[in-house]
Amino acid sequence: MVVMNPTGDIAVQQRNLILFSTGVMLLIIVPVMALTIWFAWKYRRSNPNKTYDPNFDHSTTLELIIWTCPLLIIIALSAVTWTSTHLLDPFRPLERIAPGKPVPVGTKPLEVQAVGMDWKWLFIYPELGIATVNELALPVDQPVHFSITSTDQFNTFYAPTLAGMIYAMPTMKSELHAVLNKAGDSWGYSGNYTGRGYSDMRFKLRGVDKAEFDAWVAGVKAGGNLDTAAYLELAKPSEKVPVMRFSTVAPGLFDRIVNQCAEPGKPCMVDVMRGDMMRGAKPGHARPAEGQPPGQPQAQPTDKHHPGMSALTPIRTPGAPRAAQA
Repeated sequence: MVVMNPTGDIAVQQRNLILFSTGVMLLIIVPVMALTIWFAWKYRRSNPNKTYDPNFDHSTTLELIIWTCPLLIIIALSAVTWTSTHLLDPFRPLERIAPGKPVPVGTKPLEVQAVGMDWKWLFIYPELGIATVNELALPVDQPVHFSITSTDQFNTFYAPTLAGMIYAMPTMKSELHAVLNKAGDSWGYSGNYTGRGYSDMRFKLRGVDKAEFDAWVAGVKAGGNLDTAAYLELAKPSEKVPVMRFSTVAPGLFDRIVNQCAEPGKPCMVDVMRGDMMRGAKPGHARPAEGQPPGQPQAQPTDKHHPGMSALTPIRTPGAPRAAQA
């Protein structure tokens, strides 16, 4: 029933869509069930007033009713589906906070990066420089932009009172725009089975006012540090993980999680793919992509051990000795 009692505007619109669709379909289901009982009673064997017509094979009126009513329902559901698919697109920025309450001009959404792990949820607030595990606090009436990914399994980011279910996929980034309109605590979880610790893969969703949120952020800043070593330890499978708070976060951690290169020395997928795109270049003409800073891996045309793949070697910083290339 939590789906029917949401606290966020996106979830409210999704709830209303469910109610509308169910109501429209009941326009057919209820009359059909009622007519089934009525036909059985009217044409029962013991009814002396029943009509017996063995030559009946067609009724234009019945045909019109049987085909027109479902067709009208399909048209109505198709129209609603078309509009709601665009209006409730999770990638679409919010235009309103609540019915009749547009997003104030100049309002910047709160950025939250969500990572599905085995078996817990990591939330990074990049603009605040903090992170939490299994706890997501959001100020009410403030738009929130989620960037969502997963470490190594398909999960779904689902907070029923906030918005719909969004896939969290390894090496990919999903997005969600949402807002909470009421203070209070609820739960979020993954709706995709991922193994032994799945049942306890839950996080607390806290809706708080602005003052409480600021106080919560101040409390988080008293936590530990989420550097690379701490993240790699956190990424190991674990069950029933308690709430954890981190006062600092390693720069670019979320992007490195998406690109599967959080471990030191491991090449990022974006660089590997860039290298594969450049493997058709002539020998000696490989060069970094536009805007690529020195020191990032540069693709060479071929790998002598694997001719079909590109090799990744460091780009020598201008002025640095050749020995530094290793």
